[in-house]
Amino acid sequence: MFVELDLASGSLIKGMDIEFVDKIDGRKKWCQLKSGPNTINSEDVKPLIQKFSKTINLARTNKALQGISNSDFVVGVLYGKQHEFSMHYKLIDKVHPVIIGKEFWHRLTGYEDFYSMLVASLHTSINSVDTEDLINRGCTKLADEIRNSPLFDFS
Repeated sequence: MFVELDLASGSLIKGMDIEFVDKIDGRKKWCQLKSGPNTINSEDVKPLIQKFSKTINLARTNKALQGISNSDFVVGVLYGKQHEFSMHYKLIDKVHPVIIGKEFWHRLTGYEDFYSMLVASLHTSINSVDTEDLINRGCTKLADEIRNSPLFDFS
């Protein structure tokens, strides 16, 4: 979505999802995306920090990215608020910024209210979905797919 909307480009650096120019500080950011404030496990913290640090050190050694700093490698969390961070995100944030929700979308798009408008639009869309009998229709469709699948023999 970010690439299609021309908000970012896919990253060529292993472990990074997107690259974008931060609309607040004007610096290029390499970003690993996460969905929410509790979507990382304790065993993910150390490898993530090491991966970011190795890349930065290699770039400095090879003089590939002039002026690069720890604050240029970020974790972007699509929704939530900073006070909702798990302890795992707090540990990462001590070394590399973890940017969440409203601030992330502001830095990505340049529009301070983008996140609020996005959330409002999602709520409108969700509330307009016809949920009557939705689960039953889904179960029937799945049962038909299984019944017609060459992977199963019901004879």
